[in-house]
Amino acid sequence: MKNRILKTLKLFSIFGAIIGVLAISCSKKNKQVINTQDNYQIIPKPNMLKIGKGQFNINSNTKIINLTNSSQNAEYLSEMLGSISGIKIAQNNNFEDQGNITLKISDTIKNEEGYQLSIKHDAITISGKTEKGIFYGIQSLRQLLPAKIEETKNSLNKLIVPSVEISDSPRYTYRGMHLDVGRHFFSVKSIKKYIDLIAMHKMNNFHWHLTEDQGWRIEIKKYPKLTEIGGFRKGTAIGLAGTKNAPYTYDNIPYGGYYTQEEIKEVIAYASERHITVIPEIELPGHSLAALAAYPQFGNTKGPYEVAKRWGIFKETYAPTEETFNFLQDVLTEVMELFPSKYIHIGGDEVLKKEWEESKYAQEVIKREGLKDEHELQSYFIKRIEKFLNSHGRNIIGWDEILEGGLAPNATVMSWRGIEGGIAAAKQKHTVIMTPGTHCYFDYYQVDEESQKNEPITGSKRFTTVKKVYSYEPTPIGLTTEEEKYIIGAQGNVWTEYMPTWDRVEYKVLPRMTALSEVLWSSKENRNWDDFHKRLQHIAKRYDTLGYNYAKHTIIKE
Repeated sequence: MKNRILKTLKLFSIFGAIIGVLAISCSKKNKQVINTQDNYQIIPKPNMLKIGKGQFNINSNTKIINLTNSSQNAEYLSEMLGSISGIKIAQNNNFEDQGNITLKISDTIKNEEGYQLSIKHDAITISGKTEKGIFYGIQSLRQLLPAKIEETKNSLNKLIVPSVEISDSPRYTYRGMHLDVGRHFFSVKSIKKYIDLIAMHKMNNFHWHLTEDQGWRIEIKKYPKLTEIGGFRKGTAIGLAGTKNAPYTYDNIPYGGYYTQEEIKEVIAYASERHITVIPEIELPGHSLAALAAYPQFGNTKGPYEVAKRWGIFKETYAPTEETFNFLQDVLTEVMELFPSKYIHIGGDEVLKKEWEESKYAQEVIKREGLKDEHELQSYFIKRIEKFLNSHGRNIIGWDEILEGGLAPNATVMSWRGIEGGIAAAKQKHTVIMTPGTHCYFDYYQVDEESQKNEPITGSKRFTTVKKVYSYEPTPIGLTTEEEKYIIGAQGNVWTEYMPTWDRVEYKVLPRMTALSEVLWSSKENRNWDDFHKRLQHIAKRYDTLGYNYAKHTIIKE
């Protein structure tokens, strides 16, 4: 009897242990499948996100099933996941639903850049109306993965992605970032890093400011002196020289550089793989001192000219001669052969008119063409360039000064001196990209004047915080519903007078670019500063892993 009781107790003990193990196992399993809002810290915020149950495990058995007509996104995704040690993601064009990541085109998605991301325990599906939409779905998937995936070498051998249903599309069609390489020149490697940032933030345009008074940065084969002479200056202004009556002092160290046409092609191809359009800017008729130093015959005074060593605005402009127009058409022909973009940016800003006022030839053109003054001469100049570009199937973008003297027929306006230029252009039924200095100039300080003593110097005391960027509303009040349609988006501008190194560019751009990306992508109703600021802490971990030199203190203080 005693032995029977002992056996019974032993059986109960074993059974209890099994139950306990199962309970712990179930507890662990349940813990894995409980998803909270913390698992979904995506920037820019999707329009619709529904939290699911469970998760999908990415491992060495996972395949990418590509049901599109292009392998570009599949290769990008494979490379992104393949950087993880121990995981090699194969590609397959045959439909296999379970256990894999499927990319496909869907006609049910209405927006050209829209996507749907479905993550279930047994499959991931990324759908887009176009390849571009699928790419943005991949970017959302990327942010659902741990920041550690950004390391080129790490110990991860499995990835767990929380279940979710996302339906998303951008608010604006133009979501851009600008970079001035005229004041300071940056390597192709750095430009690619910039493009990677643009892609991560679901932006779609890179405005490359390639020519300036301080340097001409693009090789033009018909005019080699543009880079041989115009690409280099004899020195650079030191510190805040020239501001607030400070005397100009220079380091007298030769400085320069330029991109060969092969390097330009390399950058464009790299951007294209990330569904980013590269828009070149060739400044005219002002900001042309570097070009005139190389070819003085196209100036009003014939020189002598020298590539500028200081910052600011210069009186030298192109002369409105037939020889000048032929020169610029030759330059733009080579630019168009390199850049497939619909838009060519022609600048048109900060044109001082003194040389035209004093030029006998310029005054003859004003009289011959029946123009009222030098402002209309500038409009005549730009309209001629636009007509040439239009004849080659391209459209121009210009800064809002191109409104002065009459707007070119098909021009798009970038409104930078506030919002008034954008409003005026929209009312004239011209497309508008908003870039007001109040919210979109990332060369300004990121902190108030009291805190600026601890910051890298910049040219003025003006400041734009992350929160202020996030508060920006690109569509101005006062437009009719029809006029609002001409506001196609906005752009962050990065002028590099006081950014001599690439880490300084990153510091100025991040995290303000992050805030602007949500302004341009997410619906107005979906934006909330406190919610964004919480998600900003998560994407900052990704910036840490990627090694970006972002302004960490602005995230904490905001």
